[in-house]
Amino acid sequence: MFTSIQRTTVMVGLIAALAAPVAAQAKNPMVGGAPMYANKNIVENAVHSKDHTTLVAAVKAAGLVGTLEGKGPYTVFAPTNEAFEALPAGTVDTLLKPENKAKLTKILTCHVVAADAMSKTINKMIADDGGTHAIKTVGGCVLQAKKDGKSITLTDENGTVAHVTIADVKQSNGVIHVIDKVLLPKS
Repeated sequence: MFTSIQRTTVMVGLIAALAAPVAAQAKNPMVGGAPMYANKNIVENAVHSKDHTTLVAAVKAAGLVGTLEGKGPYTVFAPTNEAFEALPAGTVDTLLKPENKAKLTKILTCHVVAADAMSKTINKMIADDGGTHAIKTVGGCVLQAKKDGKSITLTDENGTVAHVTIADVKQSNGVIHVIDKVLLPKS
């Protein structure tokens, strides 16, 4: 049969094979009931999240699919469907109309940073800046990043505070941090 060394080698191989998916899952969490893959881009992953169908529709309506499929790197603070639903009634439907494409694009790009900023990096910037770090977005908005316990919060130019609910969802072209509010440009 097998020698002691062969049995040990087989067992180590089986343990490694079983542990690999668990380790990968720990590094890249499930979002909206779907696995997020580090070898796929932001759009390829987002379309599978049931919690981000409104965001995906908005990205398509704004014509940003090509950009977010691009090389990057990008950090996307991704509002959930619930975050969009919390906006005043009719806001999302109005923004998705073709005549509001410029406004929608501005809002969405206020959720994007032209960098690959994992939470460890953001936390260090917050600490280095004495508790608040200004983050300039692709859309020209400035978000204020702070710590709230172990979580990161982002405050937009209107005072809306979003909490990062799932951090560090690695993508091939950056990272997604799921947030619970829609961040808006200064009104």
